Amino acid sequence: MDTALVDVVLIIVVGLVFDFTNGFHDSANAIAAPVVTKAVPPRVAALGAAILNVIGAFASLEVAKTVGSGIVDSGAVTPATVLVGLVAAVAWNMGSWRFGLPTSSSFALIGGLMGAAVVQSGFGVLNGQNFVDKVLIPAFSSPAIGFAIAALLVLAMVGPVTRWMTRRRQASRGIMIVTSMFVAYSHGANDAQKTMGIIGLALVAGGFYAEFTVPVWVILLCALAMGIGTYVGGWRIVETLGKKIVRLDMQSGIAVQASTAGVLYSTAMLGFPVSTTQVVTGAVLGSGSRDRWRLTNWGVMGRIVVAWVVTIPATMLVAAALEALNRAPGGDIMLYIVLAIGAVAFVIVARPLFVSYEEEEAVEPELEARGELPREAPVRPGGA
Repeated sequence: MDTALVDVVLIIVVGLVFDFTNGFHDSANAIAAPVVTKAVPPRVAALGAAILNVIGAFASLEVAKTVGSGIVDSGAVTPATVLVGLVAAVAWNMGSWRFGLPTSSSFALIGGLMGAAVVQSGFGVLNGQNFVDKVLIPAFSSPAIGFAIAALLVLAMVGPVTRWMTRRRQASRGIMIVTSMFVAYSHGANDAQKTMGIIGLALVAGGFYAEFTVPVWVILLCALAMGIGTYVGGWRIVETLGKKIVRLDMQSGIAVQASTAGVLYSTAMLGFPVSTTQVVTGAVLGSGSRDRWRLTNWGVMGRIVVAWVVTIPATMLVAAALEALNRAPGGDIMLYIVLAIGAVAFVIVARPLFVSYEEEEAVEPELEARGELPREAPVRPGGA
């Protein structure tokens, strides 16, 4: 049996699983604000975000090119190497989802690919300059920009704007819906392309294409997988983003969505595979400017930052270990066994995590008693 062909088929399957996990892991980016502020019912928000994720996936291929040919040398990796990187990324997504941490699926994918490629071909396989210019610098700057824009927008809404929005609830709800739709579209334009790039890289490594390309069928499959995952919804992370860092209201929610959408769309067009999770979390933190961050839950924010920092090193180590296993005698068989065990574990771990938003809301009193939720913002007379 041609193991390269088997590996490419497995890459496509695992890649679609990754897009599915990316969809439910990152669904909170688009729907946390409208759901928490009750602008849209949870399932309606999830369905709308799913549809716009699919549409956004066709917007551009710049991010796919960066992931597929700009970080590692596509001519120096094998399909098995790409498969190992994907498995490490899926494992990280599942672990962080289990604990409700809005970590970066993008960093998990990039770290997994880099770790496997280094073990397979050495550090020379990495494109260090591209990694710095298109991954590292945007990774630090994008959440900072989202933070700054959201902070300024929230402050701009204090006073007359807040009073206007309070009197015109339906208009405010409409603004929230539009900005959230733009976030979902931009998320599809950025995140769905990362798996497209991985599958395109695998097709080159497997000898199916002479140079990097993303066929239409790959775009469609990745878009649908992410759309389905988004509809399933990562309600634990919705709770974290919408309530555990800063309690979002209509004004802060609109500021968060507007800033997130602008940053995500810009980076997608520039080909920067940024973390949508980091951008939206930065924006949520920035929205606390109205209360001078007195009501911000810094404990939760600290755990999120630690998870961000360790994502690339952790997934690199996991992928490196799997690639070392793959290169041992009989390693390809052992890798397939690990995949089979991982698939069973995925089903066992995932089933109890697919809870509804209402079920997550039901545990709020317990979380509040343990001090895991920030205090409610005080009501200001006249909306000032």
